Amino acid sequence: MGTNRTRPGELPGERSRRRTRGVRTTLLALTAAGGLLLTGCGAGGGGSNSSNSDGANRTGFPAPAPPVASGGEQNGGQSADQDGEQTGTPADKVAPSPDYLSTFALDVDTASYGYARRVLADGQRPDPSTIRPEEFVNSFRQDYDRPDGNGFTVTVDGARTDMSNWSLVRVGLATRTADSTDERPPAALTFVIDVSGSMSETGRLDLAKKSLDDMTDRLRDDDSVALVTFSDEAETVLPMTRLDGHRGQVHEAIDELETQSATNLGAGVETGYATATEGLRKGATNRVVLISDGLANTGDTNADSILDRIADERRDHGITLFGVGVGSDYGDALMEKLADKGDGHTAYVSNDADARKVFVDQLPQNIDLTARDAKAQVAFDPGTVAQFRLIGYEDRKVADDDFRDDNVDGGEIGPGHTVTALYAVRTRPGADGHLATASVRWLDPNTRAPHEESGQLETDALHDSLSSASPRFQVTAVAAYFADALRSPEDSAGTLPGNPGLGQLATRAHTLAKKTEDTDVRQLAEAIDEARRTD
Repeated sequence: MGTNRTRPGELPGERSRRRTRGVRTTLLALTAAGGLLLTGCGAGGGGSNSSNSDGANRTGFPAPAPPVASGGEQNGGQSADQDGEQTGTPADKVAPSPDYLSTFALDVDTASYGYARRVLADGQRPDPSTIRPEEFVNSFRQDYDRPDGNGFTVTVDGARTDMSNWSLVRVGLATRTADSTDERPPAALTFVIDVSGSMSETGRLDLAKKSLDDMTDRLRDDDSVALVTFSDEAETVLPMTRLDGHRGQVHEAIDELETQSATNLGAGVETGYATATEGLRKGATNRVVLISDGLANTGDTNADSILDRIADERRDHGITLFGVGVGSDYGDALMEKLADKGDGHTAYVSNDADARKVFVDQLPQNIDLTARDAKAQVAFDPGTVAQFRLIGYEDRKVADDDFRDDNVDGGEIGPGHTVTALYAVRTRPGADGHLATASVRWLDPNTRAPHEESGQLETDALHDSLSSASPRFQVTAVAAYFADALRSPEDSAGTLPGNPGLGQLATRAHTLAKKTEDTDVRQLAEAIDEARRTD
């Protein structure tokens, strides 16, 4: 995951191990010669939050540890650490960790999980290529502390699995609470609506129109809305219009939407951004909201080239993209790539309840921003960690050297969001001490000033088992194991250490649904039941 390199900072407990690690001695000597202060803090309980939030590269800020090559993976069907310990996990399932650093752009997409639920409800198994585990994990409420202002808190905790020396480690990032829509900046939203022939199916354009009507009623008077439609061509049917005194005009434009012919999604996005740029409001959140089944069949159908054509609008004006997927047949890959490359995120709606959640209940976090270009980096301590694997985020990986390069794209995050990254971690036999440092870096959405926050985890803070962890941690584990099972339909044991299989996952999910009294967790249990019926 990235390249080996020297970074300032030293993990707690590393000083006592330097004598036996010549490479690290050299690295630390170079660091000391540079006059950098090395700091760190321990964790207690189930994990730790740090309280240091600061600008770029401030002296004394907890930094990721210098990487040390693991050399711990042998060729063949078994993995081994430097002490020669064997595990029962095939090497092709949990890849070796080349440098003990893991860096990725933050992502709050949930469309993969929503679409998987829709396919399972129809009695089918989703295509494994559409399963993104991070979107399953990020679909559920978490128990993280939240900051008072813009930025993040960092929570790091973990629990041991049933497989020897393997644990699940959760890195949780949370933004401030999304309280009232009255506290956010005004929004300038350009809705780009697919009116192609495929959108005539029940649950597509009809659901989109109802959702837009509900959202229009929920928006404030000082918000603005524009409407763009596309089929074989794109058309601006309503320029940017302030809602104060004009809600009826917006509702009328929505009611007149009708399906037509082909799907020129590229033209829709390009016209949508042009309309958003023409109606740009300074001091407002300017966002394009794309509602489509993603089944582009004419014009430009490549996400990269579509977004290249509107690169200036995205870069110069900071216009972000929120993709909302609909339909039983759904172009997941195209919609997901457009959102990732367009500095935004995706959700999927299949019914009125989903639509209300996305367009009404989650309105502030889906249109407001509290952080731009947010990236995370986790540094594992090579003295206690033999291997690790980030679960998901394959499309969001960032080179380790780019963590503090603020010209490199990260994720755009709104209020009320949580971002969870789950790791499978194999600790060394008898390991004791510091396990990992997690850092998040972001730019202020208004000033573009960089900030960082970090959290730590010690081995003695790991829960002895998943069942002894918090209910929200257990839900996270069940969601990840479920995604793993759907992604690996030919392997009943999945690829993640400790995956108990769909039968036990269903039992755990139903127990957690009762314990949490959470509708989302109940729906997770029902989806696992449906997956078992498709076996």
